[in-house]
Amino acid sequence: MKIINITFIIITTVMSIQAQNTITEAEVFATTDQAVGNITFTNTGDLVYSHHPFFSPDNRVMLMNAKTKISQPFPNKAWNTPRTTDDNYLSNVLGIRNDKNGIVWMLDMAQRNNVTPKIVGWNTKTNQLERIYYLPKPVVPEHAQPNDMVVDTKNGYFIIADEGIGNGGDGTSGAFIIVDMKTGKARRLLEGTRTTLPENTPTVINGKHLAVNGVDLLVGNDGITADANFEYIYYGPLNGTKIYRIKTIDLVNENFTETELDGRIEMYSEKPNNGGMSIDTEGNIYLTALESNSVAVVLAKDKSVKTMIKDPNMVWPDGVSYNHVDGYMYVSAAQVNRGAVFNEGKDLSTKPFYIFRFKPIVEGVSFR
Repeated sequence: MKIINITFIIITTVMSIQAQNTITEAEVFATTDQAVGNITFTNTGDLVYSHHPFFSPDNRVMLMNAKTKISQPFPNKAWNTPRTTDDNYLSNVLGIRNDKNGIVWMLDMAQRNNVTPKIVGWNTKTNQLERIYYLPKPVVPEHAQPNDMVVDTKNGYFIIADEGIGNGGDGTSGAFIIVDMKTGKARRLLEGTRTTLPENTPTVINGKHLAVNGVDLLVGNDGITADANFEYIYYGPLNGTKIYRIKTIDLVNENFTETELDGRIEMYSEKPNNGGMSIDTEGNIYLTALESNSVAVVLAKDKSVKTMIKDPNMVWPDGVSYNHVDGYMYVSAAQVNRGAVFNEGKDLSTKPFYIFRFKPIVEGVSFR
C-alpha cells in the first residue's frame, strides 16, 4: 500500500512538472491582409484593433466581428479619413484599450498628419463619440511616441507609456504621460530616467539586428499594464531586461518630485525584449517576446519567466489583450522587423498577418 502511494506521488509530481513546462497551444483566430498592432474588445467580444501605423495603413482602426471574422473601419470610415477642415479623425494609432463602460479608447500619435496627438473615446453602447483628450506639444515633444496605455477607471487616469522613438528619436526620451480623466490635464513624467530608458540590449531576430542605417533601434518605455485593482503599474522599456512597478497612486500624485517618484519604483522581475503586456487575476504577467516568436509569462509565485505560447508565424508579436467575453488572451503578429526601413528600403512583410489567441493560466483581468 505504501509503495502504491509513493508511486502515485512520484507520478503526480512528474505530471505536475511536465504541466508547468508545457507550452500552451496557440490558436490562429483570424488572418488579415494588413498588419495588426494592438487589440481590444467591445462589450459583446468583437475585436477592435489598430492597423500597425508602421505600415501607413489607409484605415487606422478596424472592428472585426468575432463570429464572421469580417472587418470594417472603426468607428466608421469618416474617422479613418484625413481632411483639412478639422482634426476629428485618426492620424496613426497603435495603443488601444476598452473599459468597463463599453468605451474603446484610441491613442492617436498624430505623426502622419498635422494634427494634435489625442486620446479618442468611442462609446460602443451608444455608437457615438464619448470624449477627446488632447495631448499638447509640451507633453508630446518632438521625439515622443505615445505607444500603449492603462485606462485606470478606478483612480480616473490614462497612464501612457512613451517609447521616445518618434521622428528619429533614439529612445532616450522615453517617459510616462499622465492624463486626468476629469480635467483633461496632461503631464509628462520620468523622461529619460533609469526605468524609462532603453538598455543596450539590441533586438535580434533570427540573427539579424533591428537597425536603421546600421544603428540599432533601441526603444524606451513600452509595455504597460495594471493589476486587477489598479494598485500597481507594471512597465518597462522594450529594449531592456527588467519589469518595473510603482503604486498607481504614487505615479499620479502631483505632489511628488521626479526624484521622489523614482525612489518609489521597484524592480519587479527579469524579462526579454518585449512589446505589449497583460495580466491575470493572480498577477501573472503576459508579455510579447519579440525575438522568439512567442508570448512569455512572468509567474507571480516566484517571478520566473516562462514561455507561454510559441508559433513560427508569430513574427513580431505586438499587443496582448484579454477578452472578457470568451476568456482568451489575443495577440497580434505585426512583422514590424520585416518593414522597409529595417531592410534596405524593401518591405519583406508577407500576407497573411495573424491574430492568435490562447487561454491564460487563470482568468485574465478584464480591460487589460
